[in-house]
Amino acid sequence: MQNESEPSSSLVGEEYEVEVGPVAHGGHCIARTEQGRVLFVRHALPGERVVARVTEGEEDSRYLRADAVEILSASKDRVEAPCVFAGPGKCGGCDWQHAKPGAQRRLKGEVIAEQLQRLAGLTPEEAGWDGTVMPAEGDKLPAGQVPAWRTRVQYAIDEDGRAGLRKHRSHDVQVIDHCMIAAPGVSELGIEKREWPQMESVEAIAATGSHDRQVVLTPRAGGRLPLVELDKPVSVLRVEEKDGGVHRVHGRAFVRERADERTYRVGMGGFWQVHPQAADTLVKAVMQGLMPRKGEMALDLYCGVGIFAGALAERLGETGAVLGIESSKRAVEDARHNLADFPRVRVEQGKVEQVLPRTKITEADLIVLDPPRAGAGKQTVKYLAGLGARRIAYVACDPAALARDLGYFREGGYKVRTLRAFDLFPMTHHVECVAILEPVRDEE
Repeated sequence: MQNESEPSSSLVGEEYEVEVGPVAHGGHCIARTEQGRVLFVRHALPGERVVARVTEGEEDSRYLRADAVEILSASKDRVEAPCVFAGPGKCGGCDWQHAKPGAQRRLKGEVIAEQLQRLAGLTPEEAGWDGTVMPAEGDKLPAGQVPAWRTRVQYAIDEDGRAGLRKHRSHDVQVIDHCMIAAPGVSELGIEKREWPQMESVEAIAATGSHDRQVVLTPRAGGRLPLVELDKPVSVLRVEEKDGGVHRVHGRAFVRERADERTYRVGMGGFWQVHPQAADTLVKAVMQGLMPRKGEMALDLYCGVGIFAGALAERLGETGAVLGIESSKRAVEDARHNLADFPRVRVEQGKVEQVLPRTKITEADLIVLDPPRAGAGKQTVKYLAGLGARRIAYVACDPAALARDLGYFREGGYKVRTLRAFDLFPMTHHVECVAILEPVRDEE
């Protein structure tokens, strides 16, 4: 029996021949060794037989993480990874380069279905979902081709000043000369072609709604900014060592993005959807689901720079009203600027769970919430369910958080009317969902 003070022995590097089971949330599949030990295996597909090499885990770990380093029996959904930097021990940015595009969407659908069932007790039918994950416009490409969709790429810089991307669950940098999923506006800057001495990271932003280009530099401790000369004109921002704040070095402090035929200012490297089609896709899905009526009162929670608030205000008319709540001070400044032409839109700064009760709002007709990856949480959902909205739109980038919160909404008297899923992060395990909820009627 192992003494409690003795460290458990590492299994990293051990290899197991396994049959690969179902996909799991997080970009891997589940397998079991002959001894019954659970493996989370990356670079594999359900039904394959592979040699899995352990990358994390010890003798007493509940599960091990592993990479499929040899494919003994391949799935019909497998393709040769188009990117030379994808694969075991390499870049961690993509999870499914080795799967056909249609198979990737099917795997994401299986993850959503599993999370809904396990965490919310909902079947796809009960969630009003047909089980499909829709590709974004222009992303339906043949196997072996990769959509260049990522309009924001954060490059890690190694000790020699070379640009790359982090390896999976690691601080190690995979140096690259080109990222296949980077949007043309990012690639044309040529970040990977030059050296970045004394830098920790370089984020490149290529706005979809304009020709604005921006780089955000994070220096290493005591590092000095380089003279930035790239292949296209850019504005330059710097992350300060002391407070983590973002400051303008030269050029504009913001980029201009477009959604729902409006222009939005996004300042200081602030949040905007990464896929060029994402903002319009999500606004359309939310508005179709809510069906706003003139004169209604709506809430836009975790509102960012005001994209849903703007879409709502357009449709609610002069007698309607929108309250947005956002924790980021910079995003609130942008939202107020972006929505200044709507006199009946107000944006408050702070955490939703703190600001909403302070507003003394007791009812709302419509609610949009687009929370961070962790979800809204039980208390916030309980509060929202008490406002009696006729419809609620929940935008989610994490199916587990979505499913948990849908369970809380059900406790609060709401059911899912429809759910739609969109593949706005091709080649990765991430997926975006829009759930429309409405109150359960007494007769149901």
